[in-house]
Amino acid sequence: MFMKSLIEIRRELHQIPELGFQEYKTQAYLLSILESFPQERMAIKKWKTGLLVKVHGLKPTKTIGYRADIDGLPITEETGFDFSSTHEARMHACGHDFHMTIALGIVSYFINNPIKDDLLFIFQPAEEGPGGAEPMLKSAEMQEWMPDLIFALHIAPEYPAGTIALKEGLLFANTSELFIDLKGKGGHAAYPHQTNDMVIAACTLVNQLQTVISRNIDPLDSAVITIGKITGGTVQNVIAEKARLEGTIRTLSPEAMKKVKHRIEALVKGIETGYECQVEIDYGSMYHQVYNTELVTREFMEYVRSETDVSVVECREAMTGEDFGYMLKEIPGLMFWLGVDSPFGLHHARLNPNESAIDVAVKVMTSYLSFKGN
Repeated sequence: MFMKSLIEIRRELHQIPELGFQEYKTQAYLLSILESFPQERMAIKKWKTGLLVKVHGLKPTKTIGYRADIDGLPITEETGFDFSSTHEARMHACGHDFHMTIALGIVSYFINNPIKDDLLFIFQPAEEGPGGAEPMLKSAEMQEWMPDLIFALHIAPEYPAGTIALKEGLLFANTSELFIDLKGKGGHAAYPHQTNDMVIAACTLVNQLQTVISRNIDPLDSAVITIGKITGGTVQNVIAEKARLEGTIRTLSPEAMKKVKHRIEALVKGIETGYECQVEIDYGSMYHQVYNTELVTREFMEYVRSETDVSVVECREAMTGEDFGYMLKEIPGLMFWLGVDSPFGLHHARLNPNESAIDVAVKVMTSYLSFKGN
């Protein structure tokens, strides 16, 4: 049994957000809760800053996995909560404090109400970057306890609290970070003819990048290139020797991702020739699409609709990125949106999820996993 309520746990987790592979306090906090449970039905392994928690079944024939991501974001919180982040310029602005709390609630239930099959709870670091799912999946620790099915959720500010939204097949996009560094020749603002201005080159490239989607991707497909940050130069009267673009690519198919990157590389070669400069591309973290297994998803939706009073919405795919896609690439399963009814969206400094959704998610998942694992 919990010594603390789920709301209290969520708020304590909310105060200690940490970036990917730096979740030391978070891991210690999770362990403190898990170690308060009866230990005879549970085994725990550490993997980097994450955890793998196996709840032993009574007569297991398979292992069912449930994943919760644990990292925060480099955002300064502006909620004004009395339980706001105590870590400067760090915030659980994507709901991972909710995800962890829900997983702990499910663990607690099955420690006290064991089912036939084994359950594996995956507390995964570095979802926001540089990406923890793929290396965790390949780790010896997880390979030993590899689940046969896997489930996860993500909070959704736009849906009413407790609503579940999902679809068969593609749910989240293929994503890639995009960093482009340009280097030319700086100089005095009064002598532009003696320089290669990287502010001009960068601005030209930004405009050219906008044509990739409109002129190279099938209009019936979807893709996005967003440049969210530009830096260049040092002072107003010096022509910039260097500039940097930072952005993201989102596509609904792996093939479109390849085409987008091919076109970006071709445009960059043109910039190098036209502006007599050097350009380097770094794609950073790349996430595989979240593709829900059709049969598993259909069964889950039918079960929740018939066996609970929770509203289930069939949603459209989104350009959101999630590294849980790597796990679904190897293991059948699904991810769903959990409505939390916040006026502010994901990654916003004032995200305010409705905590009543925590109890709904725990009840739905304990009911469904009991059905699935007995």
